[in-house]
Amino acid sequence: MNSAPYSSTRKEQLGERVFNFLITHIPSHTLRQGWLRFFGATIGTGSSIMLGSTTFGLRRLVIGDNVSIGSSVLLDARGGLLIDDDVVIASDVHIITGDHDVDSDDFGVRLGPVHVGHHAWIASRATVLRDVEIGAGAVIGAASLVRRDVGEMEIAAGVPATALGKRTSALDYHPTFRPLLY
Repeated sequence: MNSAPYSSTRKEQLGERVFNFLITHIPSHTLRQGWLRFFGATIGTGSSIMLGSTTFGLRRLVIGDNVSIGSSVLLDARGGLLIDDDVVIASDVHIITGDHDVDSDDFGVRLGPVHVGHHAWIASRATVLRDVEIGAGAVIGAASLVRRDVGEMEIAAGVPATALGKRTSALDYHPTFRPLLY
């Protein structure tokens, strides 16, 4: 992950704004992903980003192969966002790599990376905050708030998310989900 302070170019700002207000609503995976790649995102093969998603920090957004990202997902990559291969991110998930320092005189922004390990599953309406690593094969329960790292194969849920158990899957799957007109 790039730890340098984030600053976007005018080109990236324009690309984000047009994507977030227009392109994200066009029912074509190829067009949406092509747009994001053109403005700096790295997206692997077989991946999908459904309609209505919002992105920030395109040059720091890295999505692996066979990643399925549901509709209305917020991908804030300003602090760095790395999503490994074969990840499933359900609809309405928010991944946020920045916040504000409430004790700062100027309401300063703090950025930190998020890394989602291969074969992780983040269920609907979960929120993942900055400086978090979600381990390979981990599962995040629906409507959970992830403020701390989640270990490999760990099942975590709640507000804040806490460990509930371990997954036993062999992780022998590749979630290629690209329905027409989504």
